[in-house]
Amino acid sequence: MRRALELAARAMNHATPNPRVGCVVARDGRILGEGFTQPPGFNHAEVEALLDARRNGHDLHGATAYVSLEPCSHFGRTPPCVTALIEARLARVVAAIEDPNPQVAGRGLEALRTGGIDVRCGLLAAEATEMNIGFFSRMSRGRPWLRMKIAASLDGRTALYTGSSQWITSEAARADGHAWRARACAILTGIGTVVADDPRMNVRLVPATRQPLKVLIDSRLDVDARAKLFDGGEVLVACAVEDATRAARLREVGAEVIVLPNDRGKVDLPALLKELGRRGINEVHAEAGFKLNGSLVREGCVDELLVYLAPMLIGDATGMMNLPALSDLAQAQRLQFREVTQVGEDVRILARWGLG
Repeated sequence: MRRALELAARAMNHATPNPRVGCVVARDGRILGEGFTQPPGFNHAEVEALLDARRNGHDLHGATAYVSLEPCSHFGRTPPCVTALIEARLARVVAAIEDPNPQVAGRGLEALRTGGIDVRCGLLAAEATEMNIGFFSRMSRGRPWLRMKIAASLDGRTALYTGSSQWITSEAARADGHAWRARACAILTGIGTVVADDPRMNVRLVPATRQPLKVLIDSRLDVDARAKLFDGGEVLVACAVEDATRAARLREVGAEVIVLPNDRGKVDLPALLKELGRRGINEVHAEAGFKLNGSLVREGCVDELLVYLAPMLIGDATGMMNLPALSDLAQAQRLQFREVTQVGEDVRILARWGLG
């Protein structure tokens, strides 16, 4: 099963909106075939593993399949994987965890049992959930997993008082940040960041087989249609006002505009996440300024912080996020460190609240 999870990681950047799944077919401790999820519309992990075994000349009768997520039992872009497993006359299927997709949700395991296959489930379930944390979030909550990336100095500053922030962290940290962008389905930022930095918000520093959707929060549609954000790739602009002229200008450069106001005249951030979930977005990678960062945290939209700390002190300057002052430490939001790793000269911290 650990090997199946290693294989699932190979689908990290291309499986969306499907889950990342790995499969190993074995007999008597010997691996016969391996596979992992292919891009949407192509084979799932189980079919890839069966094909690999057959290419290697193996008879699959009586073998065991180890799969990191319950095999699907419904027709989507591809036929059900349970059918292929049953027709291969396997003796046993070991799944790490049930699929949270309501179209599956135990039906795949039951179909295998009905087909005469011994079924086990629950091996390395926690690791399997982590592999598809965004998919599980979308299926259980109707919204993607939102990871907020912040690059800061050791004293928690993200930019000088002049607004300059390039570059606080090292090249290694920036490349690592792009690897996290690459695994996401969408990259989210705000109008303040676009005005200040004119970023492209794409994946450049690591290999990428696809570019995530770019999502811009711009309540009044103030963005300049000549911004680098619109230089290639899909862009979704969420605003809070109906402005036909400005919206038409953005549509001319290929952007989609949606209006999602809250009662304060700003973009309704939780509603935006629900809309992204409806569109099949599993993971959102947020890179924004301290104002939008604060709003996302205050409105309960952030599940995980991805913080890069550089070994420098900046002093009085822009902080990580705009949050209200507290009168008592008991009011503080508490997170758990999931991982602390040195990346180049910097330290990467993963801290989480929410699922998991």
